[in-house]
Amino acid sequence: MFKGTYTALVTPFNRSGSVDFGKLQELIDIQADAGVTGIVPVGTTGESPTLDFEEHRRVIEKAVSWAGGRMQVIAGTGANSTAEAISLTRHAIDAGADASLQVTPYYNKPNQDGLTRHFSAVADLGLPIVLYNVPGRTSREIAIDTIVKLAAHPHVAVVKEAGGSVERVSAIRSRCDITVLSGDDSLTLPMMSVGATGVISVASNVVPKGVVEMTTAALRGDWERARELHFKYYRLFCDLFMDTNPIPVKAAMAMLGQIEEVYRLPLCAMGSEPKARLRECLKELELL
Repeated sequence: MFKGTYTALVTPFNRSGSVDFGKLQELIDIQADAGVTGIVPVGTTGESPTLDFEEHRRVIEKAVSWAGGRMQVIAGTGANSTAEAISLTRHAIDAGADASLQVTPYYNKPNQDGLTRHFSAVADLGLPIVLYNVPGRTSREIAIDTIVKLAAHPHVAVVKEAGGSVERVSAIRSRCDITVLSGDDSLTLPMMSVGATGVISVASNVVPKGVVEMTTAALRGDWERARELHFKYYRLFCDLFMDTNPIPVKAAMAMLGQIEEVYRLPLCAMGSEPKARLRECLKELELL
């Protein structure tokens, strides 16, 4: 059910700092036209920590509506409070989302039993969930044993691996049948070579057709073409993480005229030197 390219969609803001829903609709149409499998609104790339609850819910509602059945919607409804994650996920169910992205609870650092109980409580609602392993953001890794336990739950469908380890994909796939999606653009191809079925991508905000073509080639076993595309976009994959995500990707999209380069504090624009480097990367790809 979950394979291919899923775009971790940015949340565009206008100059007054409000969510720009007109731009959001345009971005969703771009993704649909590129043939992505799905979009992931209000995840890390969507700046979910700075959206209030009403904005969060409305972005999910609009994303589902504007996706219009053309692609899946995995709604970012994770939280470090189980009650909050459940509340947001119930809303995503009512909105018609296809699945929910559940980040490892951050800051309060639950132990592995706490993680199992947290994710299971959300999965009990009945919507397929994507476990989001991103220890660099949360300071807590979902242990392989915990993933194996959770994989037995009928609604724990996927794990998004964003820990920078291809070895973890091998370890997971050797012990259970849960679907794995890469959470790092630069590791998508290596992860797919050992059993991941695609990516939740930041880069596909900028080059959706390119990432779709790469994952499609890998899924059909055309590794030569997949490698060619991996190396074509490798610099972009790296440069989009030279500062905290989603700062570089929003800067790139602003350079392409797709959005205004507006963030909410504590995120802010990067300096002139990395911006120049990013602009040069886009020029090399003939996007500018």
